[in-house]
Order: sequence, then C-alpha cells, then structure tokens
Amino acid sequence: MRKSMLLFSVVCLAATVAFGQGKISSGWNCAKPSTAQNIDVGDQPGHAYGVNQFKCTATKGEIAGVKEKEGTGTESAEMTSKGSSAHGMFIETLANGDKIHISYESTGTMKDGKMTGSNKWKIEEGTGKFKGIKGSGSCTGTANADMSSTYTCNGTYTGLK
Repeated sequence: MRKSMLLFSVVCLAATVAFGQGKISSGWNCAKPSTAQNIDVGDQPGHAYGVNQFKCTATKGEIAGVKEKEGTGTESAEMTSKGSSAHGMFIETLANGDKIHISYESTGTMKDGKMTGSNKWKIEEGTGKFKGIKGSGSCTGTANADMSSTYTCNGTYTGLK
C-alpha cells in the first residue's frame, strides 16, 4: 500500500511539473484609451457603443518565473449611464518578449460618479516559452476620473513544458 501511495504521489508531482501548472496574481495600471470611437445610440442619455484600445503596465506579477511587463487591450463596449459591458482581447508582453493572448468579458457599474468593474478572462495562446499555455481567471478594478484604470487579477494556467 505504501509503495502504491508513493508511486501515486510521484506521478502527481511529475504531472504537475510536466504540464507547467501555476497561479497568476497580477496588478495593472492602464492609461486612458489611446483610441476610442463611440457612437451615441440616441435612445437615452449616455447610451453608446464603442471600440477602444488602451495600454497597461504591470505593477506586479509573473508567469512561470517570467515577469509580466505590459499589454494592449482592444475591446468592443456598450455604455449606459449606469455602467458598461465589453468583450475584447488583451495582448500581454512579458519581460522576455514572449506574448500571451487573453480574451475577456467585463462589466462595470457606476456608483457615486465612480466606475468599478470586473472581468473574466481566458488565455487563448502564447508565443515562445508560453506556446501551449491555457488558463483562466478574473480581475477587479476601478476607473479614475481621467479614464485611466487600475486592476488586480488572479487565475491559474496549465500547458507549459
């Protein structure tokens, strides 16, 4: 029995190393959108559809020992006076130059003139050391008066060798 438990433990450890599993804990500061095209719907004040692109800088985090550096998000959004919803792609560049492509869906609510929000994300693919990576998680964030924003993100990944 002890031999089978030891063998089971070794197999589990080997599988964890072979499939490169890990946790992600990141922080991001994002500038106001550098590109923003919004079209007013006209049915109620503040209702618009838009396409936005923004750049972010990592404030903390690493994946598989490589520091997170920066990213560019491109999204399609619907905004109302009460909040927003969006979906998009975030292309993250790590310190070694490799990239990770992340799809996301987000929602935001407006309260007392301040926007807070959250998203769910999914790692679609990566380059270089991160080829084959998969993962998922979520972020929470706040928007500032100048349209910049700050996020804290957590998740997991698999698929690295």
